[in-house]
Amino acid sequence: MKTMRADVNLTKYHITVLLVDDQLLIGEVVRRMLTKEKDISFHYCQNPDNAIDMACQIHPTVILQDLHMPSERVGLALLRQFKTDPATLDVPLIILSTNETPLIKAETFFQGANDYIVKLPDRLEVIARIRYHSRGYINLLERNEAYRALLKSQKQLEVRNRFIRKTFGRYISDEIVEAVLETPGGLKLGGEKRIVTVLMADLRGFTSLSEEVSAENVVDMLNIFLEAMTEIILKYHGTINTFIGDAIMVVFGAPEKRNDDDAMRAVTCALAMQKKMSDVNKQCIIKRYPQLKMGIGINTGEVVAGNIGSQKRLKYDFIGHNVNIAARIEAYSIGGQILISEKTLEACQLKLTVASQMQVVAKGIKKPIVIYDITGVNDDDSLCLVSQEKLTLIQLDKSFPVHMTIIDSENRGGSIVFQGAVLKLGPAAAEIKASRNCRHLTNLSLSLVDTDKKRLTSESYGKVTEIISKTPPIFRIHFTFIPNEIELFFEKILNKHA
Repeated sequence: MKTMRADVNLTKYHITVLLVDDQLLIGEVVRRMLTKEKDISFHYCQNPDNAIDMACQIHPTVILQDLHMPSERVGLALLRQFKTDPATLDVPLIILSTNETPLIKAETFFQGANDYIVKLPDRLEVIARIRYHSRGYINLLERNEAYRALLKSQKQLEVRNRFIRKTFGRYISDEIVEAVLETPGGLKLGGEKRIVTVLMADLRGFTSLSEEVSAENVVDMLNIFLEAMTEIILKYHGTINTFIGDAIMVVFGAPEKRNDDDAMRAVTCALAMQKKMSDVNKQCIIKRYPQLKMGIGINTGEVVAGNIGSQKRLKYDFIGHNVNIAARIEAYSIGGQILISEKTLEACQLKLTVASQMQVVAKGIKKPIVIYDITGVNDDDSLCLVSQEKLTLIQLDKSFPVHMTIIDSENRGGSIVFQGAVLKLGPAAAEIKASRNCRHLTNLSLSLVDTDKKRLTSESYGKVTEIISKTPPIFRIHFTFIPNEIELFFEKILNKHA
């Protein structure tokens, strides 16, 4: 591409001519025709492949274009490009051609040409036609003075938007960034009601684990976990609403609704997330970190989605009763488990493998809710999880004491502390005879005493998963967090009984 320009002083709406012609001789002839015109600056492009880019750089007020470069087919293709590109579609375009056939002329006008000149034209005719078409275009610019500035800043705007998407896409979902950038009024306060599926995921016992691991390693563990989960969530087109420490809230169905498969995508995403945890723990083992376990809760229903906050600080968020239900369901899950609501099961049209179901009374929710333990999708073995079956526990020759504290948030009157004894034990579960009854799914903090009646310093955490007897109180717990000290203690006892 070669560019020639007359040495003139440009005014606000100076005539800028772009000639696109593959013949260098024609470029020189037209340049000499215009070089003495003080109100015209001339630019020449010999390669038609570079014509659009050059037009975007110089913002011509009129374009002269050869029809044979080297064929009429190429010339017509370039004409169509000029008349469809936002930067040039309104710019007057004059075709230059040696062909005077009416059919060819008609085709160029059909494709959007504004004028047609037979080569080689008379100098005065060329100047007259350039000024005539430029005048109309300049009048258009004068009616919209922002138009010229918009064209000049177009590339800068694209660069800025790419930067915003890349930068803020690391903090919030790409879909939310798009909604803010592309939607008219995207930054206004307010929202709308939407039917969505909310997925809540949380690492079991991570708060206690973080007290035993250095801050740097805690962050590294979280990054390993969140990096793996983010990849899967984006694969299933979920909107990551927020990371809250070791917890993730994901929404399917807003800002963008995809067909009517939001609930099904949420459940298949959850299954893929649980299967991915094996890869996460492989990385943790390599770095000598404790292994991680994740619980997931899912609910489907109406929420309010939109910009919430103030004019100085906004957040695209989701609020409502159904968000709270998803959080309550997730709290009942143990590591490796996916619990969903009845509404989500119905929305998935019963295409899921249900290991069990239970009715619970969740805090802040008036009516009992039924939740389902999901282990797979029908007819898809690749997403099948190992069912949370009853773990085989070893009957101990001699029980050992355990001190327990109920840590459910509804106990506002203070902690409830009671005693018990471990009757049966497994690597991740235990059967306990206690001094009082506990409700199903109660969360417990456990302080163990070894067989030498020495109290172990670290605390474990577990959830009551089965009531075996009410008189005397005997229940089974599934450990949600076991520190290294307790894990070694369990291994010692289990190896002895093996």
